This record gives sequence, C-alpha cells and structure tokens, in this order.
Amino acid sequence: MLLILSERTALDRSSLKRRIDRYCMDYACVAVSDVDRALKEMSDEALIKSENSMVKLTERGLRLGKEWRNLLLKREPILEIVAGLTDGSITALVVILSTYLAQLTSSMAAFAAVISLAAVAMTNFSSFLLGGKTEDVADLLTLKTLMDYSLSDIPDKIERDKSLRLVKRLFLLLGKQIGRINLYSALVSGVTTFLAGVVPITVYMLLPNPLNLLLSLGIVCLVVGIFLVRYRSKRAKVHWRMTLAETVIIITIAVILSLLIGRGV
Repeated sequence: MLLILSERTALDRSSLKRRIDRYCMDYACVAVSDVDRALKEMSDEALIKSENSMVKLTERGLRLGKEWRNLLLKREPILEIVAGLTDGSITALVVILSTYLAQLTSSMAAFAAVISLAAVAMTNFSSFLLGGKTEDVADLLTLKTLMDYSLSDIPDKIERDKSLRLVKRLFLLLGKQIGRINLYSALVSGVTTFLAGVVPITVYMLLPNPLNLLLSLGIVCLVVGIFLVRYRSKRAKVHWRMTLAETVIIITIAVILSLLIGRGV
C-alpha cells in the first residue's frame, strides 16, 4: 500500500484494491476486509488519512513510502549522477592539463578527449549496470528472507501461507522493475560522465589562451566542489572542509598518476 500510494497524491479504495490484486495475481487473494483492516491500522499509526472513499498518505506516511521505494526500487540515481560528474570532470582535467603541457594540436586534443571520455563513460555504464544489478538482487534476497522470517510467526496457517505467497509475488515484480531501473541508472551515469567532461574540454578548445585554461579549470572545480564535496560531506556527516581536503588529495593523486603514465607512454 505504501508503494502504491506514494506514486499518487490520493487514491480511492476500489482503485487501491485493484492495484493490489494486480500484485497478487493467482498467487494470493487479498479480500476487501484485509484491505480495510490494513487501512485502519495505517490510519491508527498516522500513516494515512481517509476522506469519504479516498485514501491519502500523511506527511509521515509519504516519507515512509519514499523510503520503501528508495530501498526496494532504487529510484533516486544520486550516486550515479555524482559518480558521473566526478569521473567526467577528472577525465576532463587530465585531458586539459595533458593538452596544455604537451602543447597538442586541436585535432589531437579532440581525439584524446573523445577516446578518454568514451572509455570512462562506458566503464561507468557497465559498472552500474552489472554491479548494480548484482547488488540489488542480493539486497532483495536478504530483505525477502527477513520478511519471510517475520511472517513465519503468524499463528494462522492459512493467513501465513497467503502472506508468504504475496511477498513472493511482490519480490518477483520488484525484481523486474529493478532491472529496468538499473538500465536507467547506468544510462544516467554514462551520459553524465560524458557531458561532465565535454563541457570544460569544449570551453578549453574554443576560447583563446589563457582564458580557456582558467575557465575550464574553474568549471571542473565548481562541479567537483558542489556535487562531490557537498554530497560526501552530507552523507558521511563530516564537515565540508575535511571532505574538500580529502577530495583535493584524491584528485591530485589521480591527475599526477595519469600525467606520469601518459608521459611514460
């Protein structure tokens, strides 16, 4: 019910029952009395409010519903966007500095930029597609095991079997949806990586010296500073200055190693 209601601002009881029946199919049958009893319990817990035949999530219920959607469906591709922006910006930084230090021609710089960004974007795409699918399936299996264990305490055998069949059906549907979401996340990561690198490189190649170098490096620093530092500091509950120092060290090491490898080659 939380998954269904978090998609809509409000839903009438009959539509809610039809949506639940679509999840059930032939695996289990949820009676109207089951729905009414569950709605009453959710209302007592201040998760929903009912007006006539309409059911609507409260602010608390909406937060809980979104948490369940994020847990089960991975609907917020924040990590993919941050990874794409970071990897694309670092690649652009390496290409710009390499072009500047080696005094490459515009055609050689463009070729190096396209090859580098395409390689990093494809790596991110495959990483999020395959790694994300493996991780999400493992998470779903763990969560399903925990839910099955919790439901096994229901004393009524008929209700217990019905609940276990319903959970099985729910996770089958979630597995299919997560497959589509993983593809979407991988595309977001790959496209974001390519665009994050293309913008500063294009600025560097189109503008005259020394404005091109200053502005392109400024774009890279801005993107990394806003998205990577802010995201990491917020998630890790660490002061942004500490995160900024760590980020600068990591990016500096990555750029120096890349330039050294390039010079050696």
